[in-house]
Amino acid sequence: MALDAAVLDSDPMDGTFNGFNRNPQASPYPSLEEAGKAAHMPEDRKDIPAWWQSLDPVTRAVLLQEKGGELRAAGIMDPLCQWHSPDPGSGQFHSEEPTPQDMWFHARALAIATAGDFAGETAASRNMLHYLGGTGEPLDLDVDRILHDDPEFRTQIEANHIAGNQEAWRKQALDAFAKAGGDKTVVIPVESDHEGQSFQSDEWFHAVGAHEQNISGMVTVSPGADGKPKVSLDYQVNVWDRYNWDHNKETKFPGGIVIPDDEMGRLHKVGIAQEFDMRGSSSTFNHDMNSDAPPAVNPADPGRDGGRGDVSRGDEENR
Repeated sequence: MALDAAVLDSDPMDGTFNGFNRNPQASPYPSLEEAGKAAHMPEDRKDIPAWWQSLDPVTRAVLLQEKGGELRAAGIMDPLCQWHSPDPGSGQFHSEEPTPQDMWFHARALAIATAGDFAGETAASRNMLHYLGGTGEPLDLDVDRILHDDPEFRTQIEANHIAGNQEAWRKQALDAFAKAGGDKTVVIPVESDHEGQSFQSDEWFHAVGAHEQNISGMVTVSPGADGKPKVSLDYQVNVWDRYNWDHNKETKFPGGIVIPDDEMGRLHKVGIAQEFDMRGSSSTFNHDMNSDAPPAVNPADPGRDGGRGDVSRGDEENR
C-alpha cells in the first residue's frame, strides 16, 4: 500500500508506461506508511472514524488540505460512540394479538398525530406517525433545527461539551504540534463523553424528550504569522434516542389531549406500531480556541413551511 502510493508514474517521457516514477516529488506525509494509509480510506462509512483516528496528526492535516470536503462528507467527524438504548421499551414487538380496542386507539392516535401539524407540533407529529406506521426503520433527527429551537440545548452543548473539554483538547493538539516540529499543521480528532439530557422546548420534548448527546470533531493547530500557533475546533453536535413509551406515564399535548404511555406502548406489543431508533448530527460549527470568548453555538434559521412535507424535516423515506 505504501509503495503503491509513493511510486505513481507522473512522467510520461521517462520511457515507461504506468511504471516506476524515477523522479518522485517530495512527499508531504511523515512516512511511506502514512502515505499508504492516507491513500486507502475505507469504503464503509462506519469504518472511517477509526481510520481517521489511526492517522498521524500531520497526515490528517495534509488530507484535509487536499480533499477536505470529500473527507467531511465521508464521515471523518462521525462519533466513535456506539449508542445503545438504555431501556427495553414496551417489550417484544408483536408478542400479542391486537384487539378491537387496540385498533380504535391506533386510529385515535393517528388523528392526534395528524392534528399536530396544525398545532405547530410538526416534529412530534412526524415522529408519532413514523411510530404508528410500524416499520421500525431508524429516523434522522434535524439537529440544526433543534439547536435553533431549544436555547437550553445550546447551553448544554456550550457548557458541558465544549467549555468543559477545550483546555484538555487544546493542550493535546499543541503537544502534537510541538512534536511535529512546530512548523506543520496538525489535526487531532476529539469527542466529548455522551450524556443524558432532556429537551425543554415543547415541540422537541414531545418529539424526542430524553436523549443522549455529545460533540465530535477535530482541533487544528497551524503556524501563525506572528509566531504563535493558531488553534481552532471544528465540531458537530450528535443526538441519539429510542422512540418508545414509558410505563405508568402520560403525555400532554396542546388542546388538553392526554395520551397514556401504556396504551401507546401496547400498540408496539400487538404489532400495529413499532419503536425505532432516532439519531442525527448537526452542521459543522467552529470555535476559535485562541480567543478568550466563551464558546457559542449559533445555528442559522433553517426555515420551514410548517408541514410534514417540508424536505428539511428529514429524508424522503422518513416523512
